[in-house]
Amino acid sequence: MPDEEPQPADPTPKNSILNSVKNALGVGTDYDPFDAELIMHINSVFSTLHQLGVGPATPFSISDKDDVWDTFIGSNSAIESVKTYVYAKVKLIFDPPPNSFGIAAFEKICQEYEWRLNVQGETP
Repeated sequence: MPDEEPQPADPTPKNSILNSVKNALGVGTDYDPFDAELIMHINSVFSTLHQLGVGPATPFSISDKDDVWDTFIGSNSAIESVKTYVYAKVKLIFDPPPNSFGIAAFEKICQEYEWRLNVQGETP
């Protein structure tokens, strides 16, 4: 068996915020024409989370695929649901469901996560 050349390591972090949102939206992580738009929407959601008292003390934003969830969540595993919340909010803005029932379902999910995350953010 010939010696196989080692494959280069994927330079993108496994817990990339941008790539996880893209993956949840069904956008390939290597497909980047919408990255600037997605980053803008993700940062808007992080602004909302900051207003809810969730995340780091200073406002948080991402700039590319190298920004990771650990930077936002830190050691607070109680706010892991922030990942689903960010996806759902970005989905409503970037690629909303095609009918009012789907939109209403996502809006309800977002409202519940906002409430739960706000409560968690206020819990010492």
